[in-house]
Amino acid sequence: MGTKYSNFNISDKDTDTASTANCLYCNKPFIEKLWCKECINSLEKLAENGDKKAMNNLANRYYNGEGTKKNLEKAFYWYQKAAENGVKEGMHNLAICYNNGKGTEKNLEKAFHLYQKAAENGVIKSMMYLAICYYNGKGTVKNLEKAFHWFQKAAENGIKEAMFILAACHKIGEGTEKNLEKAFYWYQKAVENGYTDAMYNLAVCYENGEGIEKNLEKAFYWYQKASENGVNKEAMFNLATLFKNGEGTVKNLEKAFYWYQKAAENGDEKAMFNLAICNYYGEGTVKNLEKAFYWYQKAAENGIKKAMSILAICYKNGEGTEKNLEKAFHWFQKAAENGVKEAMFNLATLFKNGEGTVKNLEKAFYWYQKASENGVKEAMFNLAICYENEKNLEKAFYWYQKAAENGVKEGMHNLAICYYNGEGTEKNLEKALYWHQNAVKNGNGKAMFNLARYYEDGKGIEKNSEKAFYWYQKAAEKIIFTPL
Repeated sequence: MGTKYSNFNISDKDTDTASTANCLYCNKPFIEKLWCKECINSLEKLAENGDKKAMNNLANRYYNGEGTKKNLEKAFYWYQKAAENGVKEGMHNLAICYNNGKGTEKNLEKAFHLYQKAAENGVIKSMMYLAICYYNGKGTVKNLEKAFHWFQKAAENGIKEAMFILAACHKIGEGTEKNLEKAFYWYQKAVENGYTDAMYNLAVCYENGEGIEKNLEKAFYWYQKASENGVNKEAMFNLATLFKNGEGTVKNLEKAFYWYQKAAENGDEKAMFNLAICNYYGEGTVKNLEKAFYWYQKAAENGIKKAMSILAICYKNGEGTEKNLEKAFHWFQKAAENGVKEAMFNLATLFKNGEGTVKNLEKAFYWYQKASENGVKEAMFNLAICYENEKNLEKAFYWYQKAAENGVKEGMHNLAICYYNGEGTEKNLEKALYWHQNAVKNGNGKAMFNLARYYEDGKGIEKNSEKAFYWYQKAAEKIIFTPL
């Protein structure tokens, strides 16, 4: 569930009042307020004379400072008296004192036992706090099954926070079997009872078809409700994405931009990244490279890996900021270390050329290799060159082949050369011709020149002076003159 439920604010309203006798002076009941200046004295006399409900209500006056000076020690004393006399509300209120260290030393074990007694006697708020104790293992051994039991009791008795937590238990299978239908049911009940945080979760259910039939229109509705209530930055992000893609609503890039901005300003890292993209390409707003840079930087600083790589590109090219190769190197390195394969390739190139850092061919080789292993086809070609320079022709051939198979035209050309000369593999003119032809189809000028040589010499193909001339001409147009 990922949330500690021990830290709900136990406000003055969390203390329960028991119905009791009327004031001896004004003859009005001690329920919501004290009616006359003698009420507190009357209540104290009733308590001292053994009226157990008066004990609890007198404690409430001392706890909240109503009609008398606030005195937590006296509040604790009278809560204890009420609890000892079997007043269930007193048990609950005494538990709060022990839980928060109000009027006495903090004692979570005693708080737990009192919550338990009060819950078993029907105090609904105690059911909630007892569940929290079991869930977090505070004052007792952690027990998710018992936590679920008491969350369910509290939910069934109208505690909206318990409905929300119960839904989460059903969703991920904590303390009970996973049940998406029941999760949806309790998220819906929480929303119906005014728990606005659950609007986001209800929207997620509709978007993903979890516990209910997928319905993007309803997902959109609840994301919008949650966003307009300002309760959930993730809801704002998802609402923006629905507007961007036209899912569950009409596509609207301006509104997508608006909600990405709202989510970003509320600290959503993914929204920061998407807001940067909007500013960079002018989607839903006027193109602004400075703002794009700002939000890429924010996203990168908040751990968005792709943003790190793009921020590095901004520094490298001077987009939205001054060109700074040292900072470009820094962010390429951060992105590469976080697994961004494109950044691995760019980092290798900086090491190779000594841009933004000291030239280091060993580190360039390392990052070309990492990028290649992660499927970056341009890195495969460069890695092959590294091996060729080290006179490791077998590995050079291997990576030229990988690059060629992944569509790198230079890799196709160099692979053809390997087959033509028998470097790193057996000589094979048919395969050499095949890869030269593929390189030519992809616009490689060197391959055009070499294909002309094939036709001129009649090697691996029928001699044809017209075609030889044609391909020499094509190669010349590209100003490429590199023989085999």
